[in-house]
Amino acid sequence: MNPPLRALAVLATTALAVTACAPGSSAPPSATAAQPSASAVRTDAAALGNVTLTIWDQEVRGGQAAQMKQLNDAFQAKYPNIKINRVSRSFDDLNTTLRLALSGNEPPDIVEANNGRSSMGAFVKAGQLRPLDAYAEAYGWKKRYPQSVLRYSSYSADGKTFGEGNLYGLPQVGEVVGIFYNKAKLAKLGVQPPATWADFDAALAKAKTAGEVPMQLGNLDKWPAIHVFGTVQSRGVPADQISTLAFGRKGASWNTPENTRAAEELVGWVDKGYFNKGFNGQGYDPAWQAFGKGEGVFLIGGTWLLADLQKALGKDLGFMLPPGAAAGAPPVATGGTGLPFAITAKSPNPDAAAAYIDFITNADAMKVLTTTGNLPVADTAQQSVPAGPQQDVFTAFGTVTAKDGLVPYLDYATPTFADTLGAALQDLLAKKQTPQEFLATLEKDYKTFVESNG
Repeated sequence: MNPPLRALAVLATTALAVTACAPGSSAPPSATAAQPSASAVRTDAAALGNVTLTIWDQEVRGGQAAQMKQLNDAFQAKYPNIKINRVSRSFDDLNTTLRLALSGNEPPDIVEANNGRSSMGAFVKAGQLRPLDAYAEAYGWKKRYPQSVLRYSSYSADGKTFGEGNLYGLPQVGEVVGIFYNKAKLAKLGVQPPATWADFDAALAKAKTAGEVPMQLGNLDKWPAIHVFGTVQSRGVPADQISTLAFGRKGASWNTPENTRAAEELVGWVDKGYFNKGFNGQGYDPAWQAFGKGEGVFLIGGTWLLADLQKALGKDLGFMLPPGAAAGAPPVATGGTGLPFAITAKSPNPDAAAAYIDFITNADAMKVLTTTGNLPVADTAQQSVPAGPQQDVFTAFGTVTAKDGLVPYLDYATPTFADTLGAALQDLLAKKQTPQEFLATLEKDYKTFVESNG
């Protein structure tokens, strides 16, 4: 999810404990209920009788709203026996009201739930969401979605382990953090888009020598540097170690030589003047807007910036995955998904709800998402989009997910890690902490959480 939204999602939540009932059942939640096999799931939505599905979503902006309306209309045309009662709210409103709604006796059938620990994790722990594994088998979701995507909607049944266990939702859209670049400036510098990480460092140095701003960064809100550090980190730290750290699981440590080298490299960029002046005091929006005005050669950022930057730079905008240590190395990049659609444990219509989720995430739905300006989370590389930045983004996301190279946002790690990491990065970049002190700060938060989480 877009990081400013994820930051809001770490707010503490209190959830009432209710036990989940099994997919395909309309019985009240039961602590002993087990998921049926896929053969027990009814996938013929037309044969389910007259049903009303209440759906809460946050698809309220531009292309998000357009795709939702188009898909809902198509679903109801195909299944006139299923009426959709759509409740559309902003992300903030949804986050605020969802907790109370799920603890009531008549929650919505389907909700978009933030996949972070304080939202989806808490709802799973309270037994308020229905595990979807039987539906995933019946509809073939695990064949359609790579594991690097599905894990963002997966938890253990007790809600403690993030990134594995039962599947609790399906997203429609994806996002990845990569490197935006100004093609005109690279051409003027006589530099090709970097094929290796060493090439990228050399391009930064050449830009600095030429009097350009090598890289734009606006870190006033603290979270933007998380993307920059995550990009540097994933060049040298194995992806499985990053996932263990970012999902807040036991078995990893921040105090490693690889993480130390990543922190040292980031400080080295400061020492070499690769960032714009005053980056720690500049806002996120002013930074990408400055890049859009031609101030800066590179910008490490997420694909949610595509539309705005394409509007600003047009054909001069390029996008690429962070290059590896060697040309052709397996791609690794920080990223995630939009909010997944989940089925509530008390829904009396789980089969109809699953049919709806399947419909809005199937291959035809991915085409609708594409034509409405969204980045589909599945079949991304197969979509037809114009050559240029949009095609670059689609190819990048399709490549990294197909290769299982998507690693989680680092601030997923613990309920407090967004604040801890953001503040520590500001101090590191301001030379108020050494790389070793920076990593010790992260290790303390991480260790405290994993030891208390069971």
